[in-house]
Amino acid sequence: MNTPANTPARIGMVNYINTAPLYEIWKEKSLPDNWLVVEGRPRQLNELLLAGSIDMGFVSSFAYALHPERYQIFAGLSISATGPVGSVFLFSHLPVAELDGKELMLTQQSDTSIRLVQIILEEFYRIKPVYTSGPVYGPESAAGNAAAVLAIGDDALRISREKAYPVQLDLGDAWMRQTGLPFVFSVCVVREDFIKTQPEEARRIREMMLACRHEGGERMAEICTRVSRRIPMDHAACTRYLHAIEHDLTPVKIRALETYFSYLVARGEVPATALPVKIFS
Repeated sequence: MNTPANTPARIGMVNYINTAPLYEIWKEKSLPDNWLVVEGRPRQLNELLLAGSIDMGFVSSFAYALHPERYQIFAGLSISATGPVGSVFLFSHLPVAELDGKELMLTQQSDTSIRLVQIILEEFYRIKPVYTSGPVYGPESAAGNAAAVLAIGDDALRISREKAYPVQLDLGDAWMRQTGLPFVFSVCVVREDFIKTQPEEARRIREMMLACRHEGGERMAEICTRVSRRIPMDHAACTRYLHAIEHDLTPVKIRALETYFSYLVARGEVPATALPVKIFS
C-alpha cells in the first residue's frame, strides 16, 4: 500500500514555450522521484485533471471554472499577460467587424481562448461568426476557406511569422482595451482530494514552482537561446515574447480572472460557484 511519502504526485505541464521560464528550470532540478510530470497541450491536461489522471498542474482557466468544486488554484502562479500576449490570436482575412456570419475556425487546443474570443466578438464587437473547430496549422489544417482562425501557443507564433492573414487581433490586448485588466489564460490548480490527503506535498510542489519561476526570470536570455529554435524564431523575438508572458498571480489578476468568469457565468457556460475563486497557499 502506498504511503504519502511515496504516493506519486502527477503534475501537468503545458509543453509550449510560454512555460519555458518556469519549466526549463524545473527540468534541471533534482526532484523527488514521486513527482511525475505529464506534458500536454492545454485541453489534454484539462481532460486528464478532470479524469483524476493528474493531481495538479497548469490547465486552462476555463477548466477550473467549469468544475470549481474539484480544485483550488495555486497562489502566485499563472500563464497570463498584461496587454498583448503574442501567442493567442484571431487571424482574419477580413476586418474583425466584418466577421458576422462568416466562418471562424477555432483551435481544438484551448477552451479558455475559445470562450475569450467568443466574449470579445459577441459581447464587445456585437457580432457572431459561424464557429467551426479543427486543426488550424500544419499539414492537417482544416482552415480551408475559413474567413478567420483562432490559434494559440506555438501554432499562433508560427502563423504570425508567416503573415498569411492581414488582420491579427491579439486577444490579450483586445481584452485589456475593453476591461483595463490583464488576462489569465492558464492557472496552476490542485485537486481537492490531493489537498485533503497530502496538503504539505502540495505546498512543497507549489514552492518549487515559485522558485523555478523566479530563477527563470533571472535567466531569461539563456532560456530564449535554448527554446527559440523550436518555432523557429530569432533570439530577440523570443525575448520580447517571453517577457510579455507572465507567470505570477497578483490580486489584480485574481480580479481579472473573476471578471472573465463573470462573463462565463452570465453566458451560462460555467456555474455561479466559480466565483469567488479558491486559492491554495
